[in-house]
Amino acid sequence: MNTPKIVLLAGKGATTNIVYNYLSQYILFDAVIIEDAVPKKEFLKKRINKLGLAKVIGQLFFQVAIIPILNRSSKKRQQKILQENKLSTKAIDENKIIAVSSVNNDDCLETLHQINPTIIVVNGTRIISKKILSNLSAKFINTHAGITPKYRGVHGGYWALVNNDLPNCGVTIHFVDAGIDTGSVIAQQTILPTKKDNFTTYPILQLAAGLPLLLKAINDVSKNTITTSKTTTVSALWTHPTIVQYLKNYFLKKIS
Repeated sequence: MNTPKIVLLAGKGATTNIVYNYLSQYILFDAVIIEDAVPKKEFLKKRINKLGLAKVIGQLFFQVAIIPILNRSSKKRQQKILQENKLSTKAIDENKIIAVSSVNNDDCLETLHQINPTIIVVNGTRIISKKILSNLSAKFINTHAGITPKYRGVHGGYWALVNNDLPNCGVTIHFVDAGIDTGSVIAQQTILPTKKDNFTTYPILQLAAGLPLLLKAINDVSKNTITTSKTTTVSALWTHPTIVQYLKNYFLKKIS
């Protein structure tokens, strides 16, 4: 059997470092392609067009006023989760990185064509376009911080807790298609947050639970033994909470 070519296609950030450092203990990446973040003006314009100005302002207030407080108060808890799961945020060697402005531009597509990967591991990128997905034979595999399709979008663990839906508080490994977190499910795992956890630690718990499943998925695709599933449960797309939503859930439901 031919050795599969594996590419990490990702955005910048700690979670990408964690994914790379974990997987590189077991597999050899043929390339690591990292895209630039979406320019803030472009990002905000798209979000306002989609959600409305009032909601976006509320989300920005949450990110500016609440997230820094949670990060400071949860620093020890974040480190403990990483240490217990032997995860590292060490930066990827820049010599191993191919930088692109966007995963959807022609330069990225050309680079992927040259590598001709069997598997593309996706982490933290913008939505991958149909042009990219349809022009490559590789399998795109993503780790989603939520149980799909019920918690598509972002912060699936948090919203499951808000909804008192612990059986659907977890992580999903799935193939990437043209939708938003709508690809076929490969594996799912729930998490059990403690009272010490909050909005900033749920994603780390989800990533820790998902990485072994991601590794297995890569190995199964390599051996052509992968299986997937589809569910008929309700499908919903979730966004960032506004500051009002967060404070309401914190005081009324004790979800931090």
